[in-house]
Amino acid sequence: MQLTLLKAKIHRATVTHAELDYEGSCAIDGHLLDLSGIREYEQIHVYNVANGERFVTYAIRAEEGSGIISVNGAAAHRASPGHLVIICAYGACDAAEAAKHKPTLVYVDRANRVTHTNDRIPKQAA
Repeated sequence: MQLTLLKAKIHRATVTHAELDYEGSCAIDGHLLDLSGIREYEQIHVYNVANGERFVTYAIRAEEGSGIISVNGAAAHRASPGHLVIICAYGACDAAEAAKHKPTLVYVDRANRVTHTNDRIPKQAA
């Protein structure tokens, strides 16, 4: 059996652009892509903290160190500059791989600069 697990997450990134007249996708600062392990053209899920919208698209590389998070094409209707989003990529693995799996979690500030990374999500309090 294959299990789908969180591979990588960029947590609470700030949308810098929403470009409706674009082919599609989400442009992400290349440094954030590299650090998270999200590949260019990889499917990503974007969760908008500001309005609850959730959508699937693919990642494209923006200039390294630019801080760009640009939601493009039809998805531009689901996020606006200034909105906070969580960007996730998932992967499939078997049970043995799942037992050893640790995701790559990248946390950023409001300017999309890395504050820290982790390989697990802290326990949640009720």
